[in-house]
Order: sequence, then C-alpha cells, then structure tokens
Amino acid sequence: MKTETAQTVISRSPDVMSGAPVFAGTRVPVQSLLDYLAGGHPLEEFLEDFPTVRREQALELLHKLKDSLATAQI
Repeated sequence: MKTETAQTVISRSPDVMSGAPVFAGTRVPVQSLLDYLAGGHPLEEFLEDFPTVRREQALELLHKLKDSLATAQI
C-alpha cells in the first residue's frame, strides 16, 4: 500500500526507464542515489548532477530506507 508521501518520492511506470523506480516527476532512477552514496559521493554532488531531484525527495527516500532497515530481519 502506497502512502501519499511515498507517491511523491518514488514513481514507477513501464513507460519510464523500463519500469525502474525513479524519483517522482523525473527520469532519475532511485538506484542512482544509492550508487552515488555507495561510491563515497556526498548527497550534495548527487543533487548538483541531477537537478530535477528535490533535496526533500532524496532525504525522504533515505529516511524511508532507514526505517525499513530498522524493521528488516536480515
């Protein structure tokens, strides 16, 4: 079940980037942010390189991932 906040952060459509999750209103895959951070690049650099992604979207995604990991059984 999607919440209103989740819908404003991530969208998915078979017509956009072959259905990969992207930041809502953009064609920027969510995976791009994770790759940047995993590569040691700061959030600021990601936002500069992908100006269509709002800071609020990126931060909300990171908060949601953090919350998901807190309840994950790995």
